Amino acid sequence: MNADPAAGADRAPALRRPQERVVVTGVGVVSSVGVGVHTFWPSIVAGKSGVSVHELYKGSIYPTWISSHLPDYEAPDFIDRRELRHMARFSVFALDATRQALADAGLPSNLADMDAGVLLGTAVGGLDVTVDAMDVMRAKGGMRVSPTYIVTSPCNMASYHVAETFRVLGYNNTVVTACAAGTQALGEAANVIRRGDAEIMVAGGTEAGLCELSVAAFSVIRAFSRRNEEPERASRPFDIARDGFVAGEGAAIFILERLDLALARGAAIHGEVLGYGAFSDVYHRIAPDPTAAGAVRAIRSALRSAGITPEQVDYINAHATSTPQGDIAETKAIKAVLGDRAYQVPVSGTKSMIGHLFGAAGAVEGLVTLLALRDGVLPPTINLDDPDPECDLDYVPHRARRSPIRTALSNSFGLGGQNAVVAMARYDGPGARDAADLSAVLP
Repeated sequence: MNADPAAGADRAPALRRPQERVVVTGVGVVSSVGVGVHTFWPSIVAGKSGVSVHELYKGSIYPTWISSHLPDYEAPDFIDRRELRHMARFSVFALDATRQALADAGLPSNLADMDAGVLLGTAVGGLDVTVDAMDVMRAKGGMRVSPTYIVTSPCNMASYHVAETFRVLGYNNTVVTACAAGTQALGEAANVIRRGDAEIMVAGGTEAGLCELSVAAFSVIRAFSRRNEEPERASRPFDIARDGFVAGEGAAIFILERLDLALARGAAIHGEVLGYGAFSDVYHRIAPDPTAAGAVRAIRSALRSAGITPEQVDYINAHATSTPQGDIAETKAIKAVLGDRAYQVPVSGTKSMIGHLFGAAGAVEGLVTLLALRDGVLPPTINLDDPDPECDLDYVPHRARRSPIRTALSNSFGLGGQNAVVAMARYDGPGARDAADLSAVLP
């Protein structure tokens, strides 16, 4: 059943006072379908896949040779080449996306004089650097390991490099909650502002864990799709023929500000972060709870935090990993919270295009949700050719759709039973950004 295109258009969330409202004034992204929002968002709306064969694993012993990666990515010129030797790839992604976001927000590249903080999410940090260090140790001995290793691989180093590069001297933290990390970082950063610990937050997620160890680890538990001959069609959330997820890499960064202060400086506003919820289900280290109890609690908590009801939800960006159990459990969770209205709410699985970015997944998908609200466009779930009978909602198959949505949820459910959901809203007040011109990619 298709959603009513006018659903929610005349309703607004219960809004806080201006000094308690948190808005997004800048965004940046690094992904396999585009570096920078100007290329990323049209690619998503057009249903472009960023999945391809990874040359490092092609023809290897592993059953999966594909990923959503950036084979030709080069670090931006503003990063000092000497400093680059002390950074893992996930930190470079974070710096690139942060520079974009600050420019988009109209903020300087030095925030030392501002009440600003950093909160990023990641799942594995510099895992690739750790693997390289282990190879050196085994081949040449431990005393040949790079002296920069110990300040390159830790998960908090992306937050450090962002703070050091852009002189962010306030609150600093890192969320490491597997696939829910990006969403929790975004939700927690908004709460940092609401409780008065910062006026501006650089928030989001970054991940670059594509290395032989991660490929081996997920291959032995048969979690990956094996569609090596048709990589663009490998990630297929909610489809009966889905056979696992596709790993990816990338980053998304948001500049969050108090609404009253953003208006005072004349900032242009993309949208609003209403609230978020996070709950653990501790059902299993890997498998989702078939009852979806933790996901249900997280969704309900996000609604309560945002001050909205299930009837006010107009769109959901699903976690939708393209795994047999996960997609069914998430569908159950949506139905449990929304009831009969679930069949009227469009749901997108954008991992069908960008794969699973682990700790950055929630940030990148949160960005998709924000832009969908701003532009009134529902991104598609590609490769949904034959829906699983147990996945019977409106997943916006194949093609994007225009719809004047007002409020939306972005779901992230991770390893270890981590469940996080962020609620966002379209912003129509003073300083609202114009919708992007997507006429070239919309049907």
